[in-house]
Amino acid sequence: MTHLTVRRLLIDLEPPVARHWCGGDAFLTAWFNALSMSFPVGEQFFLDSVRRGWKALPADQQAQREAEVKGFVGQEATHRRIHSLFNAHLERHGLVNDWEPRALARLAPLEQADPRHALAITAANEHFTALFADWLLARPEVLAGAEPRLQTLWLWHSAEESEHKCTAFDLYQALGGSHAWRVTWMRRVTLIFLTDTLRQTAANLRRDGSLWRWSTWRSAGRHLLGRDGLLRVSFAPWRAYFRPDFHPAQQHSDLSERWLQARADLLAPVGASSVAGAT
Repeated sequence: MTHLTVRRLLIDLEPPVARHWCGGDAFLTAWFNALSMSFPVGEQFFLDSVRRGWKALPADQQAQREAEVKGFVGQEATHRRIHSLFNAHLERHGLVNDWEPRALARLAPLEQADPRHALAITAANEHFTALFADWLLARPEVLAGAEPRLQTLWLWHSAEESEHKCTAFDLYQALGGSHAWRVTWMRRVTLIFLTDTLRQTAANLRRDGSLWRWSTWRSAGRHLLGRDGLLRVSFAPWRAYFRPDFHPAQQHSDLSERWLQARADLLAPVGASSVAGAT
């Protein structure tokens, strides 16, 4: 079992956020903004999926996993709340969240489906976010030009995503989820997630007036496809998910733990939410 601490992030998101808050880089700003736009709906789905999966376990297994599930639910609920605050700034910049209504419509039928499907989708998304987290934590220069509170926001979120990447996967396995459905959902999530991310990033850039600038495309190429770019660096660990013997813990990194320890002054541990009540 994984011990998960629920933490309150000690930053003030009331002051305005600059339009190109990520070091003046229009692409990076639009890309991070797109990811943030997906989080309120996505994180709610993830915590609901884990909560439903936990309730489907036999009573003795529920007791064994209760503390970890509470921690997961508490962390994801905290992420959802703080990104909702951040997204309010994006609305004031004139950006429109086109991703959210598509995601809501797509996820609604799963509320009545076998909970293993929602867990498989959650596990696939958690693998994506853990890969992104490890990439970002290993390359703090990506956020070097951002103001400190936003650097902290993204690195804190990344650290906690890496920390709880096993929870949904383990619940799926405990409920007898098959390898075939696990990899089927990863293929679907890969296509949907990448398409929606790029689609929302392009929409953000278009509304910002930065879509067709050479500097925008140069940054996109470097950060996504360059020698140290996210997609290039993450391809091998993404592909590992399709192995029958894969487990997220096999891709261990101590970057998350080290960051959380180093920035403990900005994190206040709080009591985990009840499994039944977090929304």
